[in-house]
Amino acid sequence: MLDNPVEEFVIDTYKLQGLRAKLVKTLREKGIQDEGVLTAVGKVPRHSFVESAFAEQAYDDRPLPIGDGQTISQPYTVARQSELLELKPGMKVLEIGTGSGYQAAILCEMGCKVFSIERIRSLHVKSQRILTDLGYKPRLKWGDGSPGWATYDPYDRILVTAASPSVPDTLKKQLAINGILVIPVGDLKIQVMMKITRKSQEEFIQQRLNEFQFVPMIGKHGWKEEQL
Repeated sequence: MLDNPVEEFVIDTYKLQGLRAKLVKTLREKGIQDEGVLTAVGKVPRHSFVESAFAEQAYDDRPLPIGDGQTISQPYTVARQSELLELKPGMKVLEIGTGSGYQAAILCEMGCKVFSIERIRSLHVKSQRILTDLGYKPRLKWGDGSPGWATYDPYDRILVTAASPSVPDTLKKQLAINGILVIPVGDLKIQVMMKITRKSQEEFIQQRLNEFQFVPMIGKHGWKEEQL
């Protein structure tokens, strides 16, 4: 368990459930249409993934700090990336950047088989504990996520939750045929969300979508520490 589980795990009160329902309404008004995504957001207690002092703020549509210079993504961003994946129960999904664990929980809630990699050990350990406590069972790994996780490929879907300077070929190669990769690509200030669909062994269809802001993906196929 966490060092102070009573403080970390705030009881899911009627008030917090109400705030969560309000968040779902906000996401719907902002254009999220995938009912599976909205249902998952309505069920996953986002307040469990932030410090207890931020429990009520967890249902504002904005990012929050989770330590080590990282953030839990804005709920709209999580919902939009999940929607772009076109998820179905039973799909095998690789997530690059576990972070708080909230996105992994959404994927698990949607019935996916989740594999997630986190570079920062403290976040890996904390997210693993929180996800286990909530009853979610993704397969988690500590290490550089930019090369992917070839041990379990191919994946039906791959989701990158950090900014990349380019689309790593290694991730594209780990996609199943008709698989989808969603990744924010750009510089350290602003990125464009990319949706890449693998149509055959060599053919990939690439779509450029909205602009977002993410923390950088650091690693072999991402940014280097000295570039930050």
